[in-house]
Amino acid sequence: MGVRLEVKDLACRRSGRLIFSGLSFALAGGEALVVTGRNGAGKSTLLALLAGRLQPEAGTIRAEGIGEATLAERLHWVGHRDALKSALTAEENLAFAQRLLGEPALAPREALEAVGLAHAAPLPVAYLSAGQRRRVALARLLVARRPLWLLDEPTSALDLASQGTLLRLMTEHLAGGGLLIAATHQALGIEGARELRIERGAAPVALAEEGA
Repeated sequence: MGVRLEVKDLACRRSGRLIFSGLSFALAGGEALVVTGRNGAGKSTLLALLAGRLQPEAGTIRAEGIGEATLAERLHWVGHRDALKSALTAEENLAFAQRLLGEPALAPREALEAVGLAHAAPLPVAYLSAGQRRRVALARLLVARRPLWLLDEPTSALDLASQGTLLRLMTEHLAGGGLLIAATHQALGIEGARELRIERGAAPVALAEEGA
């Protein structure tokens, strides 16, 4: 059975303030959901709930097809911050992530080549530009197998060519039966992606396709 994610009537409150409520959606393998809305609407909060970093006030998050593992053990998270160790090289950062995550996929140098950074493998991350560091963070998606990708503003600091590379990686992940949820202010160009728009003070609105 493929992986399936179902979210039903999810609500979250932070510091006594209701962020959103009544949020529901379902995703199956090969499907993508683009989460949009203004700053502070709850896009990043939703990803944190799915990753198990926050607990919902109400509602359920259910994953099927992941065996005995928890959902947090079966996903990749790329947040606002790149979460890289500046003193380590690009390759060392990916090797560390691969050992930590398990289920190895591409070798670190292969993952860097896939994002156009093979030349940066021996360089400490502290020496890289913001866009290059973002690409190293995205390369972590490739060094360990995870069916669900959670991406928070994935195009941040990326130039147009790198955005095209990201789109290719996301498309390949979906074609292989993976799931993808991305919080973004910018259209990602994922064919067939659905959009979930979160607006404060209103129920979330699910649209048929991104940008509809």
